Formats: sequence, C-alpha cells, structure tokens
Amino acid sequence: MLSVMVLNSHRIRRVKAGDIAKYVKRVLRSAGVKSARVSIVCIDSRYSRRINRKYLGHDYATDVLSFPIDTGSVLEGELYVNLDRAGTQAKEYGVSFGCEVARLVIHGVLHLVGFDDATVRKAGRMKTEEDRHVQYWFG
Repeated sequence: MLSVMVLNSHRIRRVKAGDIAKYVKRVLRSAGVKSARVSIVCIDSRYSRRINRKYLGHDYATDVLSFPIDTGSVLEGELYVNLDRAGTQAKEYGVSFGCEVARLVIHGVLHLVGFDDATVRKAGRMKTEEDRHVQYWFG
C-alpha cells in the first residue's frame, strides 16, 4: 500500500494535496515500490533554512529536503518542499508554480527511492528521470 500525507504549513501559498499524492505514487510505482509511507510538508524559506542547518549543516534555504526513514520492508520518508523557492524558481524557469512544485516533489521522492545527484553522472541520470515524470504531468 502506498500512503501519502500532505501538510500545507505555509502561511500563504497552497498546493493541491491530491495532485501531490499522485506525483509521489507515480514515482514510487515506477521505482517498483509496493509499500510506502511518505509525508510531504510544504514550508517557507525560513523553516527550510532552519531544517537544513539543523540536520544537514547547511546554513541556507533550499528548495526540497528528503529524509528517508529506515523501517525495513516499508519505504518511509519525509519531504519538505519550500513553496517560496518553488515560486521564485517557477518564474526563473518560465513554468507554472504547480509544475515547479511537482518537479520538487518528484526530485525529493527520487532521492527516497535511491537516486543520488552527488556526481555529474548521477545528477544527469536523476534529472532524466525527473524530467520524464514532469513531462507525464505537464507535457
């Protein structure tokens, strides 16, 4: 069973929880995951910076943070999606806010299923997979 929980904790911006759950489930199914519990929390830049500093030692806001939770047979994880950065990046890349949020969610879930972007080669593979999923939803 694939379980997805979406929490809108941003004060102003909102996302459609149903859409977010669809993006997550498609990536999980594509990766062959049959059982998962994934939580997505939509946050602002201030909170993103605080989490990034506390858990990863980086003193800046980032667009998405992925935290896998090792529970054995069930894939579990949390994603923190920065809606402030999504809005800024959407304008920068010339895409809709919804498209950029989808890209961030997809990117985060790819990390949960084992993709890595630590090297140029791995980042290229991850970007290809990310683009494939974004294209499915946004053409």
